[in-house]
Amino acid sequence: MSRPHSMSRPHRTGRPQRTARGLRTVPGRTDRIVVVGAGLAGLSAALRLRGAGREVTVVERAPGPGGRAGRVERSGYALDTGPSVFTAPELVDDALAAVGERLADRVVLTPLATTYRAQFADGSALDVHADRDAFAAEVEQVCGAGSGAELRRYLDHLVELHRIQLPVFIDRNFDSPLDLAGPELLTLARMGGFRTLSRHVDRYFTDDRLRRLFSFQALYAGVSPFRAIAAYAVIAQLDIGAGVWHPQGGIAAVPAAMAAAAADAGVVFRYGSGVRELELTGSRVSGVCLDGGERLPADAVVVTVDQPAALVPGLRQRRHPVYSPSCVALHLGVRAELPGQAHHTISFGDSWQEVFRELTRDGRPMSDPSLLISMPSVTDRSLVPGSADGRPGQVLSVVAPTPNLHRRSGGNPELDWPTLGPRYRDEVLATMEARGWTGLTGAIEVEEMLTPRDWAAQGMAAGTPFALAHTFGQTGPFRPGTLPRSGPENVVLAGSSVQPGVGVPMVVISGRLAAERITGATG
Repeated sequence: MSRPHSMSRPHRTGRPQRTARGLRTVPGRTDRIVVVGAGLAGLSAALRLRGAGREVTVVERAPGPGGRAGRVERSGYALDTGPSVFTAPELVDDALAAVGERLADRVVLTPLATTYRAQFADGSALDVHADRDAFAAEVEQVCGAGSGAELRRYLDHLVELHRIQLPVFIDRNFDSPLDLAGPELLTLARMGGFRTLSRHVDRYFTDDRLRRLFSFQALYAGVSPFRAIAAYAVIAQLDIGAGVWHPQGGIAAVPAAMAAAAADAGVVFRYGSGVRELELTGSRVSGVCLDGGERLPADAVVVTVDQPAALVPGLRQRRHPVYSPSCVALHLGVRAELPGQAHHTISFGDSWQEVFRELTRDGRPMSDPSLLISMPSVTDRSLVPGSADGRPGQVLSVVAPTPNLHRRSGGNPELDWPTLGPRYRDEVLATMEARGWTGLTGAIEVEEMLTPRDWAAQGMAAGTPFALAHTFGQTGPFRPGTLPRSGPENVVLAGSSVQPGVGVPMVVISGRLAAERITGATG
């Protein structure tokens, strides 16, 4: 029995067009675009495509925009259930500019004077100030004479590393590893960009606390700092170097603003609509078929799902992919003041190398966890009930890295998260109480917990919200591209599973890169 025509394996027969700069683009007509997914990547692509004059429809299975930048509102608490740290707002502003909009006209952004508070196992703490002089003075006081000068040298290095690396590894489409060749690559190598991150950071700092502070970001890229290449030091430039902002109303306000601006510019949104299949005519997708039976005609499709091969016929999956660690995320509304805590806190355990071995090699939860704790209600009281009456209350997001579902402990079956999850939740809360969050556990009124099993149920590969790890073989031109060489010739990919990678700034960039595969605009 032959398969339906809409599910037959496509062969690319058209010749991809190339821009003056040699970028491969979708061949043929591209007037009508369907974007699958209203997350940050899809919204970024939709804004740019609409700004280039395309007819754009965004299809989203959820009831509203945001994707992983989700939101739960319950009992007066507003909880962000996705990213908790917002950096590089200029990238969102650039996407909005495609339709003549500005982020400042849609969302109030508050720059954080204290980017992070770092808590260490020895009881010391270090506030990462947005003001460079204040940060250096704090480091000198906490870490000793000469450490402030070390910090200044490293911050200067991060600025230069970011300047060199952005156009080479991040802010561009790749069609071949040969695209990486150039003088910038040699400069990056001379700057030590290909030694391990831990060794690289150790060359600048003598205090172990500063070494941890500037290398933990490797987890954002899905690898241990003892295995990550030093080029990922640039992640620290995005938050510690360039600053962190809080969007009034929570981070979910950002995709809401992008969607509203896109709708005002003429983009059509179809919420609550899952995609059943992509209909093929020859080597091209000619329509997007929704779960309810409706067919949307399309000249090109932008797919932003985490596992695109499950939707795109003929798309070859990467062989032997390496996925990032996952996490347990606790989102809490608490009836307590929790005085003295910062907007963002990195709480380091005493163990360091061991926890990365547990996460990435042994496949078991951290025995001495390091946690990212965000309490945005310190900055934004609209997120808690009764704020006008001055009643105490806070919202918190706690991220505890865990193994993904592809990791096994000593060859044993995968972790039983339905059983382990509640117990691990109690361990995380007990750890926080012991580290100064006194009274937290007994004051919880609203709670949302997500484990690797929950991420998998949402369609995320290996049960991780952080997608493919940024190993060397999955970075830059070696990461899946926005215009794949298999599957329909008019399907473009965006999101954290493709170039340039994971994180809010990266997926916003990926939306632009995807749009360029259709419009050819590379300036």
